[in-house]
Amino acid sequence: MKIIIHRGSNEIGGTCIKLSTGQSSILLDLGLPLSKNSKEIDVAALKPDAVLISHPHQDHFGLIDALDHNIPVYMGELSKNLINATRMLLGNGLLKNEIRHFKAWQSFAIGDFSITPYLVDHSAVDAYAFLIEAEGKRVFYSGDFRAHGRKSVLFDMITKNPPKDIDLLFMEGTMIQRCNDDFPTEADVEKKIYETIKEQENITFLISSSQNIDRIVSAFRACRHTGKTLVLDIYTAWVLEQLKLVSKSIPAMEWDQIKIKLSYSQHEKLKNNPDFFGDFRKRVYQHRITKEEMLANPADYLFFSKMSHYKTINLHKKIKPVTVIYSQWLGYLSSMDADYYGAEAIAGYQNDPQVNFVYAHTSGHATVDDLQTFAEALKPKILVPVHTEYGNQYVDLFQHAKVLDDGAVFTL
Repeated sequence: MKIIIHRGSNEIGGTCIKLSTGQSSILLDLGLPLSKNSKEIDVAALKPDAVLISHPHQDHFGLIDALDHNIPVYMGELSKNLINATRMLLGNGLLKNEIRHFKAWQSFAIGDFSITPYLVDHSAVDAYAFLIEAEGKRVFYSGDFRAHGRKSVLFDMITKNPPKDIDLLFMEGTMIQRCNDDFPTEADVEKKIYETIKEQENITFLISSSQNIDRIVSAFRACRHTGKTLVLDIYTAWVLEQLKLVSKSIPAMEWDQIKIKLSYSQHEKLKNNPDFFGDFRKRVYQHRITKEEMLANPADYLFFSKMSHYKTINLHKKIKPVTVIYSQWLGYLSSMDADYYGAEAIAGYQNDPQVNFVYAHTSGHATVDDLQTFAEALKPKILVPVHTEYGNQYVDLFQHAKVLDDGAVFTL
């Protein structure tokens, strides 16, 4: 089996790994890079037989538009729904690729390759690792994973009953130089949200990702225990609609203590795409909350927000100091608006006397201790770093580590 890491050996995001036999080739992820200094990939020149997408984060699927649309792209059904949800509400249209679905722990074949998806705990739902078998070799690709979310049982399932005889393990290392000590688990984040909103005198805004379902659950549970109402935007409500495919225990807009704040732009997307959104537009109106209602009793609400909602935050803080709970990676606060719209305004709230700025976040990625537990369980003959800026440190942290540079050909 021939292996080429086209991107990902020395950076976080933009992952793309090609595996080839004499007759077949596949890509493990085809992500949009996060770094401006990342090298470009000539996607058209890759010409795989298929692409495997580990989860619906842009840095793992974001370049599939550049792929020949006749090349099959494999992902979970929920992943496709979430990607299309984002695209439709941004006005980008549905995926044009030939999308094929797989299910957790059910093996399938692509040419010479046999692939078994393993569902993993990550800040994105429908996230997978892959066992890839061909030509008598067994490769395991970790994707992005962790051991401290609400689905930590998935980490335990792999480490307590690991796949055997792994020749090569591609393992992510996002957290090699990062600390998760402030909020080690999602339960710690929920506790901080609860403590913050229980005595609030004005509205609180929680800045997080609509696809971080664990965080939405934490926000809802905190509201339930404090008697507050969780306010969602249309996009977040639509994401939760997609989660009904896999779980009836995830909060949804029909639940008590949840309301939907409509915006003109998102409402227009619903109005102009009735075939895609179905009766969702009609139903979302039944659970809407107006700006006037929120302003009348602001202390009753926790608004699950994005950085782009800073204008709404500014409206409320003019009247009375507000609380902003920042609940995602701190690195985004160093970004410019051109990269993450609203980042500069949110960063400015840290020194704003009208804002009580609170940090409450746990990573979507495994800590070093959990990475070591994972590697020790799988016992690979070769461990290759990906999705990390510190691959050179693997040799000191893990047994059998081998750094493969981007573009280098390695034969297993």
